[in-house]
Amino acid sequence: EVQLVESGGGLVQAGGSLRLSCAASGFTFDDYAIGWFRQAPGKEREGVSCISSSDGSTYYADSVKGRFTISSDNAKNTVYLQMNSLKPEDTAVYYCAARIATQCGGMDYWGKGTLVTVSS
Repeated sequence: EVQLVESGGGLVQAGGSLRLSCAASGFTFDDYAIGWFRQAPGKEREGVSCISSSDGSTYYADSVKGRFTISSDNAKNTVYLQMNSLKPEDTAVYYCAARIATQCGGMDYWGKGTLVTVSS
């Protein structure tokens, strides 16, 4: 069974850092694209970042470019999202998602999310 489990969310002050983890199981990690999405209260879910586990290519939303970094440890079937210079606008539930492909696109599997709260 395909499973994606997020962890690492919490409460931080503006300007601080946080690292999210997505532990994947039930599939060959190297053949999937893994991404991070977020949904703030009262807003639609938006794409944040994505990585191809096969070639390491990455994507970042303009709102987080230069502050967030996505990376993967294929041996551990884990993807990370390092978030620096956090802003209150980054407050949201962050979701890990996977696509059965080597490039980012429409996602097939989703985790349950982890809450990130950034205070001012």
